[in-house]
Amino acid sequence: MVDMFTKDQRSKNMRAIRSTGSSLESKVTKELWKKGVRFRKNVRKLVGIPDIAIQKYKIVIFIDSCFWHSCPIHGNKPSSNKEYWEKKLQRNVDRDNEVNQYYSKLGWKVLRIWEHEVKHDFEGTIEKIVNWVNVSKSE
Repeated sequence: MVDMFTKDQRSKNMRAIRSTGSSLESKVTKELWKKGVRFRKNVRKLVGIPDIAIQKYKIVIFIDSCFWHSCPIHGNKPSSNKEYWEKKLQRNVDRDNEVNQYYSKLGWKVLRIWEHEVKHDFEGTIEKIVNWVNVSKSE
């Protein structure tokens, strides 16, 4: 299938995709802050640059995009340039696994939230995160 955008248009679209500070991430972090969860966002000194980090309790949280992290439910692969996208998206999944293993070996707790979880049940997802953080703090 031919791309419906020119190379310049596609390049502009791809440049607009942010790795930090997405609207979804902002929505989640604002609500967690309101609920009393204190954290740091996008801590660059931590491996994988977690979206949310509570270093005192060795807690990291990642909010993963369904597309970029190959969600088993909603992750779709572009039909053009298949070889490139399969390799690119698989590398993202592999990196996620490496990051999870890294933190687990150091005794950190890792939570990964899918984009669709936040979009389909925002309040439920926030409660899930708050409860997980509270349990993880007490362990």
